[in-house]
Formats: sequence, structure tokens, C-alpha cells
Amino acid sequence: MIRTWIILVSLLVTAGCTQEAQMVDGKTENEKQIAATIIAMEKAALERWGKGDPSGFLEISASDVVYFDPFLDKRLNGIDELKSLYEGIRGEVNVERYELIDPKVQLCGDVAVLTFNYTGYTNGEASRWNCTEVYRKQNDCWKIIQTHWSFTKPSIK
Repeated sequence: MIRTWIILVSLLVTAGCTQEAQMVDGKTENEKQIAATIIAMEKAALERWGKGDPSGFLEISASDVVYFDPFLDKRLNGIDELKSLYEGIRGEVNVERYELIDPKVQLCGDVAVLTFNYTGYTNGEASRWNCTEVYRKQNDCWKIIQTHWSFTKPSIK
């Protein structure tokens, strides 16, 4: 009886250790990989954006994307409206360097929410932003379905 009990306890401890080994910092290896993929996609799009090319974001946005930013009076609906906005500023954006600060990806099934602070530098001036991007997995690809940019410290009038 005691031997059976010891074997049972050993199996439970081993099972617990195996589970712990698969979970690091509260995330599975798959979740870490998804987070790294989404952050890399965002960085690649931001690199292109800083050189005046908004196509990086258009390529990773879903057809039903919605978009908010403080320079717009209302939400943009769909990729066509987003393309129209971006084509109007193509070649106008110049960011010498940027910082993607404390990016965090939260997963819920086939949806991932990326939040981060962004600081872009142009001619020695810093521009600070908050960003939330909601990604949806479709056909094994992650696409942005919702974007929201806001100033980190909005001006109070």
C-alpha cells in the first residue's frame, strides 16, 4: 500500500513538473512564438512606415480592419478607407529612429491583442504614442483587425 502511494505521489509530482516545464512566465512555447511573430510583424511595418511606406501596415491588415487615431474625426472602416488615408501621406512620414516600448501580446484563441508605447524621433524631436493592435488569425496568418493610436500625454486645452 505504501509503495503504491509513493508511486502515485511520484507520478503526480512528475506530471506537475512536466506542466511547469511547458509553462514559462505563464506562457507556453506556442504563445511565446505567436507573441514574437506579432511583435516582429509590427516592427517590420513600423520600419517601413518610418521611411514613408505605409504598405507594411496595409499588407498585415485584414479587409475588415477598423482604425482610430487622434487626427481623425471618426473611425475608418475597412481596408479601402485605410488605403485612402495612407496613400494621402505616402512619402510624407520620416522617422529617423523609434523605440517600441514594453510590447505585450495577450492571446485569446485566434485573437491577439498587442499593446505598446511608441516613441519616434525626427530631427531631434520625440513623438510619444500609445498603440493597441488587435490581430485575428485567419488562414494561418495574423492580420490586424483593429488599430488605435493615441498620444501618450494628450494636450489639455
